[in-house]
Amino acid sequence: MKRNWLAVCLACSVLAAVLFYTGTSSADTPVVNNAEQTYQLAENAMFYLRVLKSDGTASSTGTGIILSSGGTAATAYHVVKGAERMEGIMADGTVISPIKVTTFDELKDVAVLALPVPAAMKAKGNGFAYLSMRKDAVRHGEAVFALGYPLKNTNIITEGIVNSPDAEINGRSRILASAQVASGMSGGPLIDAHGQLAGIISGSLRTMNNIHLIIKMEDLRSLLPAALK
Repeated sequence: MKRNWLAVCLACSVLAAVLFYTGTSSADTPVVNNAEQTYQLAENAMFYLRVLKSDGTASSTGTGIILSSGGTAATAYHVVKGAERMEGIMADGTVISPIKVTTFDELKDVAVLALPVPAAMKAKGNGFAYLSMRKDAVRHGEAVFALGYPLKNTNIITEGIVNSPDAEINGRSRILASAQVASGMSGGPLIDAHGQLAGIISGSLRTMNNIHLIIKMEDLRSLLPAALK
């Protein structure tokens, strides 16, 4: 009888250990998203960005990324350099205006923006959809996705890898990535396979075909309010 009791206790202990290990493993394993899932995460957290002339026509266009429910956003500085008036157009057609530049760094090519919350969103008590920001550095060969607006009503996603997490380009440290970038995607997000913002699209590298320049998260964080860092 005693031996049977010991055998039962031992079996229960082994089962509990297996269940504990399995549960811990599942909880600690980050979700890996494909391109479709990544697009769904980012679609409502970015916008088509227009810099307007005095006659209301666009002098330049790009993409913006929303970083908080309250409307803190970011883009590449060269998109908004010298801008007096800006507006954003969301995926659902909502126009966000006026957009203000709160801080920028021309060397890093980063600008932080403030978006006004539309009246309809205020009435419903809603905030903006936004992307969570990655804290650790990207790695060689890591899968990434680039998103943005090459056309007003057309946001696209491309897939690639990190070619270099730390390349010195014109005196600035940049991420190099092979996810394709088209004109108008500047300021858009580079997103890792776990759905986190891993960088901001800055442009293309003319000396290397299909290799593109990405602003690092540390350059963005250096301009953000303490609450978002």
